[in-house]
Amino acid sequence: MGSDPQYASYPNLLLSQHIFTLKTPSLSSSHATAHKALTSSIKEHSQAPLYRYLAHPTEGILSGKIEWDESYYEELKKGNDDKLESYDKELKEAEEKAGESEVVEAMGKKAEFWARVVDKEKALTAYEELYIKTPTLGAKIDIVLAIIRMEMFYDDKMSVKKSVERARRLIDTGGDWDRRNRLKSYTGLHLLSSRQYSEAAPLLLDSLSTFTSTEICTYSTLVLYAVLAGTISLNRVDFKAKVIDSAEVLAVLGSKSGGAVSAGDVEMIDADMENTDGYSSLETLVNSLYLCDYKSFFVALAEVEERFLSRDRIIAEHKAWFVRDMRRRAYAQLLESYRVVGLESMAKAFGVSVEWLDRDLSKFIPSKKLNCTIDRVNGVIETNRPDDKNKQYQDVVKQGDQLLTKLQKFGQAVRLRGSERA
Repeated sequence: MGSDPQYASYPNLLLSQHIFTLKTPSLSSSHATAHKALTSSIKEHSQAPLYRYLAHPTEGILSGKIEWDESYYEELKKGNDDKLESYDKELKEAEEKAGESEVVEAMGKKAEFWARVVDKEKALTAYEELYIKTPTLGAKIDIVLAIIRMEMFYDDKMSVKKSVERARRLIDTGGDWDRRNRLKSYTGLHLLSSRQYSEAAPLLLDSLSTFTSTEICTYSTLVLYAVLAGTISLNRVDFKAKVIDSAEVLAVLGSKSGGAVSAGDVEMIDADMENTDGYSSLETLVNSLYLCDYKSFFVALAEVEERFLSRDRIIAEHKAWFVRDMRRRAYAQLLESYRVVGLESMAKAFGVSVEWLDRDLSKFIPSKKLNCTIDRVNGVIETNRPDDKNKQYQDVVKQGDQLLTKLQKFGQAVRLRGSERA
């Protein structure tokens, strides 16, 4: 199993969700709760750097929404300086009188201090110094995971990508089972934030049965992410096996007869959200898509957009794309069963007008995301499925050309090395 994870307490990623809530005008009903959570955390942990980052009159990202008080900031800063002085003293004594393990412990406390007050640059610098000094592989992995969380807090996707690769290389050299599973969750969330749902889905779904990474999200939130990623990316067979029939998913979504999830379970989405009917809209979305109940699917999709997609900092950025592609998936699923389908009949199945359906389908047809044509004169939609054999032939030709190019380059390299030996 390996040792327990270290440096996993800070930063508190729930705070980044509250920041997102306070920045989003459409979530004004939740602003009071988010404001209270942020200001309480700043006061409790003397988070002077976070306070400046949020509330500074000219540089704060929430300037005007969180009141700036210069004297209060100086008070927080003094508390930070006093704490830092004690950590520096402890580190100096460890370097002079104690062994290597005591030095690493003192450096770890200092790095966690900067993470607790959410000073990105100083925390990352301290973690890098700690990484160099740390002798064990497991602790090194924990440090990189802590770096990833700090980068996630500030939504630095490029840095997260590099750090995830760094953690993967470390784990490949001998990381234990628990850390491998934790990295799987971290990677899944990163891919989700980068709109790579197809790559995120298997990682998130696999993480459900072994999830321990509560420092990045709650279990129910992970289920939400896994279900959304799986619903939009998996083929019908895998969708049934890994989402519809998943014991872990069913435990959170409940059954058709009920099963509510408390508001506390979805705090990463919205801490004060009155979640009286749990994940019922998400459950309806999943089941209606699989059962081809498209009218219920459209209603559930709108509810999921309002309840979840708009409220979560990780998936809100891709909300419009997700909703659009889910509609496309439903259209494609229905059209797959027909050679010709009446436009009015299809509009009735989805609970929309003919004009609206015509406009929406027209968004997907030119880009070949839907293989069909609309005949408004006769009021029908004709499917024109691509020739699979022709596609396979084109793929073979393309892959063959790539292989020949690589072989030619390899041959040239071999001849060059042979001439050098001569």
